[in-house]
Amino acid sequence: MTNNIKQIAQKAKEASLILAGLNSQTKDQALQDIADALLANKAYIFSQNEEDLKKAKKLLENKEISQAIYDRLKLSDSKFNDMIAGILDVKKLQDPINTTLCATKLAEGLELYKVSCPIGVIGVIFEARPDVIVQITSLAIKSANAVILKGGIESILTNNAFIKIIHETLSKLPNFPQNAINFVETREDVNQMLALDKYIDLIIPRGSNKLVQFIQNNTKIPVLGHADGICHIFIDENANIDLGIKITLDSKIQYPAACNAVETLLVAEKISKTFLPKFSKIMTENGVKLKGDSKTKDILPNIEKAEEKDWQTEYGDKILSIKIVKNVEEAIFHINKFGSGHTDCIVSENKENVEKFMSLVDSAGVYHNVSTRFADGFRYGLGAEVGISTNKTHARGPVGLEGLTIYKYKLFGHGQIVAEYTGKNAKRFLHERII
Repeated sequence: MTNNIKQIAQKAKEASLILAGLNSQTKDQALQDIADALLANKAYIFSQNEEDLKKAKKLLENKEISQAIYDRLKLSDSKFNDMIAGILDVKKLQDPINTTLCATKLAEGLELYKVSCPIGVIGVIFEARPDVIVQITSLAIKSANAVILKGGIESILTNNAFIKIIHETLSKLPNFPQNAINFVETREDVNQMLALDKYIDLIIPRGSNKLVQFIQNNTKIPVLGHADGICHIFIDENANIDLGIKITLDSKIQYPAACNAVETLLVAEKISKTFLPKFSKIMTENGVKLKGDSKTKDILPNIEKAEEKDWQTEYGDKILSIKIVKNVEEAIFHINKFGSGHTDCIVSENKENVEKFMSLVDSAGVYHNVSTRFADGFRYGLGAEVGISTNKTHARGPVGLEGLTIYKYKLFGHGQIVAEYTGKNAKRFLHERII
């Protein structure tokens, strides 16, 4: 292991201890200054992104990267504006650190407080999407965590532009620790990061299934994230057909490369012959390729046959697999068997079926009559997100500020010892809730 990566992690650990003591005003000023600096340097950032896109275009033509990765790499005015809005939204949020979550009076003069605190050092490994750097940086600053960022080589110039501006901005702030925001570039750097469990407290991968699984299988550091984004929409027999088409269309084409785009449509058998022909026409007009099971092909004979692997495929493109199911119970079974636990939706006007679906689908996000594309930290009001987690640990779904905090117990007393609370004449515990 080179000393360079180890030293970066060591210094990030030291910076995290200083960050934990910063007040809200200092952190909020850092966020405002970064937003201002990015706006002032927009032309420079876009010029660097254009250079990355030129190189990425060749990689795409040679099939070295996918269309989805290329799409994620491209900055647009709307992406840039959302990125700036995300920073300012994070600034407006309540400081998540040093908040008393609960307090208990254990005994007379003995009080226990559960208090939020930063996780420490977070490693974030992502592909394309250079705006991730800004999202992570803003959340890390507000939550008082140090970060080590590793972006994809295909967006190296854009990544470095963001890092350069962020570093220059933070260096002008008194009391803000150096080495709070770190950036590494090579795959070898990643391998070395994964071995640094002494210094790095959490790894968040954002990218392909292959990337996430590699990281999960090659580190002792806790990993937060998701390997797949296999999202479903179920069109119930009591669905409004036009609403179902509208929701599915947005979920598929608004941004097909996103992990919260729908990949499989389940249609109740009783409504299938009415729904599918109209649905197929509109999807085809919008450039979506359809695949279907045998029952679907009986209604739409010109579409491609869906295979078993399609139910487990995240297309990241304008491709949608369709399966006809008997009822809501069969839809739930299919989703829990083939889904990735990301985001799934039911379109229905039947209250009983909706409640059953919302209760029994085992996913981080379960929706009713709404696009799956709403699974996003910015849209949830979290300001931004470090990623979406399908874990069943302390954070699930879009992970914002709260997901970057943990807690500690603070016990205040007056010389009490355990021996006084054991034995024949033991003092009594009260366990009274204070907060």
